[in-house]
Amino acid sequence: MQPMFLRSSLSTLLCRPQSRLLHLSRVPCCYSKTNSEAKYKDPLKLGSRDLKNLYEDIKKELFMTTQELKEMCEYYFDGKGKALRPMLVVLMARACNIHHNNCREVHPTQRSIAVIAEMIHTASLVHDDVIDGSDSRRGKKTVNQIWGERKAVLAGDYILSAASVALARIGNATVISVLSQVIEDLVRGEFLQLGSKENENERFAHYLEKTFKKTASLIANSCKAVSILASPDPAVHEIAYQYGKNIGIAFQLIDDVLDFTSCADQLGKPAAADLKLGLATGPVLFACQKFPELNALIMRRFSLPGDVERAWQYVRLSDGVHQTTYLAQRYCSEAIREISKLQPSPERDALIQLTETVLTRDK
Repeated sequence: MQPMFLRSSLSTLLCRPQSRLLHLSRVPCCYSKTNSEAKYKDPLKLGSRDLKNLYEDIKKELFMTTQELKEMCEYYFDGKGKALRPMLVVLMARACNIHHNNCREVHPTQRSIAVIAEMIHTASLVHDDVIDGSDSRRGKKTVNQIWGERKAVLAGDYILSAASVALARIGNATVISVLSQVIEDLVRGEFLQLGSKENENERFAHYLEKTFKKTASLIANSCKAVSILASPDPAVHEIAYQYGKNIGIAFQLIDDVLDFTSCADQLGKPAAADLKLGLATGPVLFACQKFPELNALIMRRFSLPGDVERAWQYVRLSDGVHQTTYLAQRYCSEAIREISKLQPSPERDALIQLTETVLTRDK
């Protein structure tokens, strides 16, 4: 059985009208006259009150007596990350609360989901850096580069275990099940990334499935978790999940585009990193339509001398970057369509606005 996100075909996404995406400012907001002035505030400011002391709270979850392990686990929680996932979670929590009972306040258990989501995400970064042999992340040395691979694996494991303890404290079996799925998906996604599809027709589906499991599952299921805590309505849970899934896939598609369009200083990591790791992302797969000779390079994972440079040139000479960006727009359009089913509110509009932020980011 195909994963849920693949059941609506790629062609369906590509043929949706662009008007919803290109005219975000036209989305109506009739939440209340009092709150209308907050309608198009910066989403980061709108959710900032709920995320105050986020990293301090995460560090409390990571309490330990071993100084070295403490330094390793806290290394990426320096407040310099985008905190996109916690922001999406608290905005979704508010939007669902308003939809259900006209309450804007984020419940403590919903905020805990934001904390847990950031912890799971960061643990996955620590493990990814070990697997990829990365030496830089967010413009500084990686945990594995400073402390070594073995200790880095243990640090990632510890962050993940602390997140699991925090999740158990919420005490909602359905929420625990939903977020536990994320951890399974992260592992399955990494295995998918380690493999290649010989059949060219299967490659894009393989790529999107990997993208969902490694990136979008955490966002989708975190959004679903706070919706479960907000409302008993399964329709609301599905809206939250679909929004998170679509914006999560779009986020990764743009990340793959930036690997070809941004310099290392902007990204905080080496450019063309995916090619050097042997990964064929969206721009490469689209470029294959114009340059079929790329297929041989993909199958050997760009392992021969000059493969990375050749693949880079093929992508630059094709419209692979443009097509991947357009596909990300389609996913964002779908995210907007889903979230627009909720009652109007500043938070709902902020979630719509965040789709534009995802599409226009440069790092």
